[in-house]
Amino acid sequence: MREPTGPGDQSPHLNPTSVASTDEVTVAVHDLGDAAGEPVLLAHATGFHGMVWAPLARRLTGYHAVAPDLRGHGDSPPPVGRGLDWNGFVDDLLAVVDARDLAPLVAVGHSKGGASLLLAEQRRPGTFRALYLYEPVVMPDDGAVPGPDRQSNPLAEGARKRRERFDSFDAAYENFRAKPTFAALDPEALHAYVDHGFALEPDGSVRLKCRPEVEAQTYEMAAHHDAFRRLGEVRCPVTVATGSTSEFGPAAFAPAIVAQLPQGRLLTFDDLGHFGPLEDPARIAASILETFADVD
Repeated sequence: MREPTGPGDQSPHLNPTSVASTDEVTVAVHDLGDAAGEPVLLAHATGFHGMVWAPLARRLTGYHAVAPDLRGHGDSPPPVGRGLDWNGFVDDLLAVVDARDLAPLVAVGHSKGGASLLLAEQRRPGTFRALYLYEPVVMPDDGAVPGPDRQSNPLAEGARKRRERFDSFDAAYENFRAKPTFAALDPEALHAYVDHGFALEPDGSVRLKCRPEVEAQTYEMAAHHDAFRRLGEVRCPVTVATGSTSEFGPAAFAPAIVAQLPQGRLLTFDDLGHFGPLEDPARIAASILETFADVD
């Protein structure tokens, strides 16, 4: 892979290390921010990777961010002999926690990453001292929140149609910058996504590391976990942050999630969308610092 040259490189980081997880997965782990700081685990959303946290991590003053590429994403391979069920992402997170002897620690998750952190705390209570989750994908299973027909999955369908190859890193960046979903991203975060989310091919072109089928299967498994039903088991403080509310989607689930948490708190950023941590890394980092300042 080329040495990235975009603004995403303004956050110093070490080369990724490797941690053995289940299903023959070796998790790539990125160390970001203050190497001497308190550890904070960062869990990324579907289709992304650990390095997208770099612009936010360098603003987490006093924290050493540990940001893994979860299975099938970034530099971590998909599982062998197992689908992309979300408990596999839990295996990866806990493998990193154990390998680094991090528990108990604070953690931040975005979308699928937020749900995976909740599932990890439910599996192993006391792993986290506090959680900050931006629009975790934890769907109420009682019909209290309206949603589309779960037999169809537009996100999975869209992922399977995703373009995998581009002539260069620059061409990939310009392509994503022109798309509504990615146009709102901070340029530094978008550069980090492209620079570390594509691999250089022998012919000079670049190809997505998270293959469309992997992303699609991850979306299809979003409703197949029991995180919502077990929210009462999560005893640590949990801040659930959302962007602007919508009729469907993770922002709409947030109030129901918070209502089930013993120590839940809801934050809303009216001018941000589902990719808030990548749209305004500075503001979300400040919110995280304020939230964790009161954690024992």
